[in-house]
Amino acid sequence: MTYSPATIADFRVKLRVTRLRDVVIGELHAMSAIRTADHPGGDQDLVEVHILRRGAWTVGGLPDRGEHTVSTGQFLLRHFGRQVPFERHAQTRELLLFLPSALLRPVLGNRTITGAGNSAEMRLLRAHTEMIQRTVTGLGPAGVHAAHRVLIELTKAVAGGGFDDVEPRLAPALVQAAKDLADSGLADAELSPTALARQLNVSVRTLQRAFAKVGESVTAYIRHRRLEEARLTLTAPRGRVSVSELAAHWQFADSSHFIRAFKKRYGQTPTEYVRSTT
Repeated sequence: MTYSPATIADFRVKLRVTRLRDVVIGELHAMSAIRTADHPGGDQDLVEVHILRRGAWTVGGLPDRGEHTVSTGQFLLRHFGRQVPFERHAQTRELLLFLPSALLRPVLGNRTITGAGNSAEMRLLRAHTEMIQRTVTGLGPAGVHAAHRVLIELTKAVAGGGFDDVEPRLAPALVQAAKDLADSGLADAELSPTALARQLNVSVRTLQRAFAKVGESVTAYIRHRRLEEARLTLTAPRGRVSVSELAAHWQFADSSHFIRAFKKRYGQTPTEYVRSTT
């Protein structure tokens, strides 16, 4: 395996590429519209996944639906070599993957699949892909093999609409996806291990088992992140927020519980911490 980060830029496209064996991961920004009547895939035996973060991607000539547009928050999964016209709209940002079709053909067949980017399977695929981008340069052969295998299995899960939630190799992706969800809803009173498990379509036990593999619990992660956000708020340059307001905003039972948790985490009460940093 070789890692090949690159940035390709002209007046239309910026692309950053990461390679993992026979898989290519790209971060693409199309600054102007790109249209073609002939898909550039040629006869390459690949599967492509487009996860739209902004903009839209229109593909025509699909045997089961004709022209179809994939918009922000959706994904497109299809064979790369199929010759069809497409248009990538201006200011489109996407995460894209090119994978060997031999490993995916039994699940994908000849279908083109589109769907929501926030499905449980897609959340796991995104989380794992982003972990690969961050860590690939430090992976040894065993790590590369494991990361590659999980990437293929999660793409199969997207194509098949489900994944093996007891597969131990999927634990890091499951943990990261749960953390991403938790981070986006830390102030939500309904945030809990049960709520996260429901959104990721796994049992609470499966989620807890995955977190145990990285040496923490779901509940502890949520509490630590809430405390960290509260700590940052205490020293923010804007107007001061009271301890009771912080406790309520970050879903602590009351000020006393918040103060005790804060001191246990940082060795000082919130008031002492503010004094020590001003």
